[in-house]
Order: sequence, then C-alpha cells, then structure tokens
Amino acid sequence: MSTLSERILGAAAGEYVDRKVDRAYAHDGTGVLALEAWKKMGGDRLGKETEYYLQFDHIAPANNSTTATLQHELRDFAHMTSMHFSDIGCGICHQLMSEGVVLPGEIVVGADSHSVTPGAFGAFATGVGATDMAGIWLTGETWFRVPESVGVNLTGKLSGAAEAKDLALNYVGRLGMDGATYQALEFIGEGAHHLSIDERLVLSNLSMEAGAKAGLFYADDVTVRYLKERGHAVLSQEPEDCSYRSEIDIDLADIVPLVAVPPRVDTVKPVDDLAGLSLDQVFVGTCTNGRYFDLARFARLVKGRKVAVRTIVVPASEEILKKAIRTGVLADLVEAGCTLGTPGCGPCLGYHMGVLGEGEVCLSTANRNFKNRMGVGGEIYLGSVATAAASALAGEITSPEAA
Repeated sequence: MSTLSERILGAAAGEYVDRKVDRAYAHDGTGVLALEAWKKMGGDRLGKETEYYLQFDHIAPANNSTTATLQHELRDFAHMTSMHFSDIGCGICHQLMSEGVVLPGEIVVGADSHSVTPGAFGAFATGVGATDMAGIWLTGETWFRVPESVGVNLTGKLSGAAEAKDLALNYVGRLGMDGATYQALEFIGEGAHHLSIDERLVLSNLSMEAGAKAGLFYADDVTVRYLKERGHAVLSQEPEDCSYRSEIDIDLADIVPLVAVPPRVDTVKPVDDLAGLSLDQVFVGTCTNGRYFDLARFARLVKGRKVAVRTIVVPASEEILKKAIRTGVLADLVEAGCTLGTPGCGPCLGYHMGVLGEGEVCLSTANRNFKNRMGVGGEIYLGSVATAAASALAGEITSPEAA
C-alpha cells in the first residue's frame, strides 16, 4: 500500500524517477532566471503535453525601471510561447493555480518555494529552482526522489478564535523548520474533512516552513464539490493503509491563537504571551491568508471601528478582489482605515507596497518572518487573520475573540 505521494509519482519512497509534469509555473522573479537558463540551454520545445504558466505577482506593479524592463521581456516571451500568462493585478501564482486549475493526482511544479500550496487538492505540488524550470520548459518533465511521508492526523474541529493559520503554526512549531526536510506531509484523519479548501491551502502552504517537499490532502467530497463549481468533474482519493516515516496527532479543538516570533517560523507562542507588544504595521494577505474568506473575516472584525496602526490589505487574486467589491467587504475595510494593495504578494518579500523601516514591527498573516524579510531592521510576527484584526484595532499584539 502506498502514500499519496508514492501513488502520484508511481514509485516507492527513496526511489528516483523521471516524470512528465502536468503543470509548470513561474512568476516575474524566478521567470527572469528561468528564461536566462532556457536561452543558455538552446531554447525551444515548450507547448507539448505540459501546461505552462507565467504569472506576475512578486513585484507587481514594477517598483523601478529595471524591474519594468525585465517584466517587458518576460511578457514578450510568454506571448511568443503561448504560455498561460497572468499580468499585473491578476494575483499570486499559487492562488491562481488553486482557482480551478490544479486537479487531484497531478504533478505540479512551480519555480517558487511555496508551490506546495496546491497540494491541498490531492496533487503532488512542489517547488524547484529556475534552472530546473528551464529544463521543464525544454523537456516537459523532471526528476524526483520520491519523498518519505509524515502523517499529520487531525481530529475534532477548530473552535473559538482559532483558525487554520494557528493550526499550521502549531504543526510547524512541533516539527521545527527542518523537521520534515524532503518529506511529504499528508494531512489525514476525520478532522481534515471539516476543513474548507481555503483552510487546507493554508496548511499545505506552511508545509514548506517545516522543510517539506510537499503538503497534501486527499481529495474528498469537499474537493470534488469545489472543483465541480469551477467546471471540473473529478473523483475523490481514498487513503490506503501505508507506512509513514512518522506521525503526529493534533486535536483541532485544542488549537489556540498563536504567533510565530521572529526570526523563525517554528518559534511559536500563544498570542496571550505577547499581548501588549507595540506594532507599527499590520499586513493581511499573501498566498497564506489573502483569500476572500480571510478578507471577509478581517472586515467583519473591524467593521464600524478604526484601525489604530497602518494596516495594509492585499487580496491574493483579482477574483477575490472582485468578490470583495461585490459583497461590500472592500468598503468595510476602507471605512475601517485600511490601505488596499494590488492583488499579488505585496510587501511579503520586502520590495514594495509596505516595506518596514529600521526598528519597525509588523504583525503579518504571511508565512515567513526571517530577518530583514520585509525590510532591513524590521521585525515580523506571524499570526492569523483574527489576531491581525484584533491587533490592528489595538495597535499592539492582541488576542482575538471568537467571532
């Protein structure tokens, strides 16, 4: 019997395999490097059986003339090769791949570390370097060492003010930042069935922060229903009896609001332990927590009040932005004093749209809080949307209430 990774890759853990890639994507940052490598390798192929995507999200809009020139070259390349191209404002690559693109059982490779995100659909989704991506453009395939898997057994339901982000920080804290290096996390157990697709995407996304090669959910009725709404008829995946390298058990009812303390994602503490820490900025967005569910929750918690600290909200995609406009969520955010950014990565990587200054402190819903990540000398605390809302209103780290 096999783990889900073994089933999709068609070999036992530890074996090396060459496999055709179903979907391959890059963004404006890694795409520049992949294009350079592709040219050095002689160019051509592309097209064939593999679906290719190029999405502008990391520095969108361009922050200077050098970036703009490089993006211009990438646009020309995308149009020349008939890749699926998403320009400025369309959204974050991982979110776009999760809006009815990636399907269960597929092998999906992205030139970005958080390409593990679409594993929420029962796909083997992982990140590669730019040179590897160039090789995929040339051949349509790549090699893998089939990873061993860790079973993350979920029971119960989230309660109170706890969110999927708190659950993700919990397992990263337990495993450590290198505790699952080149392993696949499989989220299993009856608790997994109680999580929405948006919540599953959060858990798969953070698997990278434990060093994992992939983070997968088995496609179930939740997955089937979500993809049916987007025009795809897919089958669920039934787990088999299999051997995991290790297992961890988490009762979702025990999860409380947590914060990751800089500069490590695995240094996790209850929000209450850090209550009162003064903030200069709150950031809500990214491929972790920039979905409509997140924006709507944040808006509901701040509606009718005013944030006490500069608060930046960036939708993860154009689709999410449009829904937030239609439903009035956007208006509630603006009325509360929030600043809205173009759909994309925003200030997450520290290039624009909210860079921190020396000594400034930010509470962010992103996935990384490394030193100088959002600006030289700035400090980043990671938390959930509810924690971000409570903290934005107070101007300091504040424990959220159930809502």
